Amino acid sequence: MPIKVNNELKEFHLFNENVSYIFRVLEKSHQLEHIYFGNRVKHRESFHHLIEREVRPSSNLFEGDHTSSLEHIKQEYPSYGTTDFRYPAHSITDQENAHITDFQYESFQVIKGKPALEGLPATYVEDHHEAETLEITLYDAVLKTKLILSYTIYADRNVVTRNAKFLNEGDAPIFLDQAMSASVDFPDDEFEMIHLYGAWARETHMETRKLAKGIQSISSARGASSHVHNPFLALKRFDTTEHSGEAFGFSLVYSGNFLGQVEVDSYNVTRVLMGINPFQFKWKLSPNESFQTPECVMVYSNNGLNEMSQTFHHLYRSRLARGYWRDRTRPILINNWEATYFDFNEDKILSIVESSKELGIELFVLDDGWFGKRDDDSSSLGDWFEYEEKLPNGINGLSQKVEELGMKFGLWFEPEMVSKGTKLFEEHPDWILATPNRRASHGRNQFVLDFSRKEVVDHIFSLMDNIISKSKISYIKWDMNRYITEAYSHVLEKDQQGEVFHRYILGVYDLYDRLINKYPHILFESCAGGGARFDPGMLFYAPQTWTSDDTDAVERLKIQYGTSMVYPLSSIGSHVSAVPNHQVGRMTPIDTRANVAYFGTFGYELDVTKLTEDEKEKVKEQVSFFKEYRDMIHNGTFYRISNPFTSNETTWMVVSQDQKEAIVGYYKVLAKPNDSYSRIKIKGLDPDKLYTINNSTTTHYGDELMNIGIILAENYTDRASEYWSREHPHDYYSKLFVIKEFTGQ
Repeated sequence: MPIKVNNELKEFHLFNENVSYIFRVLEKSHQLEHIYFGNRVKHRESFHHLIEREVRPSSNLFEGDHTSSLEHIKQEYPSYGTTDFRYPAHSITDQENAHITDFQYESFQVIKGKPALEGLPATYVEDHHEAETLEITLYDAVLKTKLILSYTIYADRNVVTRNAKFLNEGDAPIFLDQAMSASVDFPDDEFEMIHLYGAWARETHMETRKLAKGIQSISSARGASSHVHNPFLALKRFDTTEHSGEAFGFSLVYSGNFLGQVEVDSYNVTRVLMGINPFQFKWKLSPNESFQTPECVMVYSNNGLNEMSQTFHHLYRSRLARGYWRDRTRPILINNWEATYFDFNEDKILSIVESSKELGIELFVLDDGWFGKRDDDSSSLGDWFEYEEKLPNGINGLSQKVEELGMKFGLWFEPEMVSKGTKLFEEHPDWILATPNRRASHGRNQFVLDFSRKEVVDHIFSLMDNIISKSKISYIKWDMNRYITEAYSHVLEKDQQGEVFHRYILGVYDLYDRLINKYPHILFESCAGGGARFDPGMLFYAPQTWTSDDTDAVERLKIQYGTSMVYPLSSIGSHVSAVPNHQVGRMTPIDTRANVAYFGTFGYELDVTKLTEDEKEKVKEQVSFFKEYRDMIHNGTFYRISNPFTSNETTWMVVSQDQKEAIVGYYKVLAKPNDSYSRIKIKGLDPDKLYTINNSTTTHYGDELMNIGIILAENYTDRASEYWSREHPHDYYSKLFVIKEFTGQ
């Protein structure tokens, strides 16, 4: 898995068995030229023959040299204003209010393994043989500033990661106006762009569109990665499907404002930029200070979108998520939110716990409403002490009783927010983000604390620590129910207000780190009004995320399908909730609700004390089923087979790593009369193994199931009367197919 360097020609080739990334130093300008990113090519001493230079009408860097225009050179980390008119990867304002930069190559070093990023989440290695990192140092002599571009290639993954670091070695401050994590110039525009868009309760919907000349982008300026766009985009070739063809995935390990941008120029060159959103961003970099960009993870696949997703899944599950819960079996939980909302007391909670324990559920989570005087969403955030009228024995007493009943206890927090009328707000009104002499907007009757300030994070940590330290808490749901408005900090200097959004997210990361370090055995689940902060940055701290506040099984088909483009099943929070569904009012069978929720972390969000005896028996069966297969579901290989965005039917499946087991989920939204025959072509099995389906006596070789498929129709030869008397198909139908290797027993 070498990084090869031709030091004489200053060419760099990062490659493993499946992917190559090649760039070089330009002879005259000493800037970096991008050569190639894609399927592995054989290494050779020089790739100089791949350079493209023709004389074109344009501005040029050097007099007499008519092929030195950066507009027509593919670059690694471009700037604007010196012959390249496309959007840049970086932009700096100096003391003269000038914006020109000239970062020239100075040196390189190859590092075994992968260095961590200070204060930021990032993928990692557990052994230095897993990856190599190339650091390129460039220097701008006028700005007296270093730029270090970092590239990591994994040995056995189709992954290259990138980040950038600026160091001001001058005597005066400079201002970073733009500092992207990665920039890649592709030589053509024969791509479709895939991204995930949405809104509250309908996150991560897939959209695919052909690239057009000019700019197409996704972004957030909301203070979080947002419901609207996920910090991910992919470029795929026109003939690429789920299982064949080229795809390039770009995912930003960051939880704040981001930009993912694709620019196609008039010569069909495609530039992909990804990093912190430059809108409302300006970072004052004082002498001897540095600025580190987040990490961009770039994945290459020549076997379709599924392979791209599987690469992300395996990387994020095992080398982004970390800590005690990374590889451990996650508990089946029940959350009281949709069961009680704010209307509960200790007796009601304990009755839910007792019933849940009888059903085999392992963890109870107390949601919003346990603190201050909170009976609705208009008060008490920031008053992180128990509401004694509801909980006379406090969280400590309740958690003790839950454990005595044989279940673990979890608790909801929304630590980044504050309500008016609270002790915190009255004592520290300047701790909210608010612009002087302007109205402070509210959302869900709450305001955003200024997490860019260390004293604010310190205080919130102490309040949370006081509750956690004296109670038996095994799980924390960390919510964030509104975006940031009036992003102004009362302690930052006027010329530093462009730093607020980024400093805020660094404060969130800092609080997570402190809590994780003190309480390493607590399972954290991140949440932001559902999926408004479902991003790789959060997975570094919380190995699972509440995917959406929409728990309807039919809507979750699209939400979870889209989420699976990037994120592993072990991170996808998914619950069985009550019907009529609280978000859309739909009535779906309890079997279908479970069959969707299995492909995630799995849990319940309903009042189990109100279930019928028949429903309770079904819940027991569901819990038993998931306990048997959850480790395989979370650690197996996931395949998308049919698409809910283009079909009435959805099919997906997961296969164990040893290919001995698989579970296929099949979902049909609306019933059809006199429907056509259909089959499900399975993926990922061993073609030579013999398998059974749902314990049937009939066996099937893996190649049969993958090439012919599971036949959904039945053979009613000489059984016509049975056909007419069978149970009729219904809307929201689903079925699981459990496939196991046949051992002859």
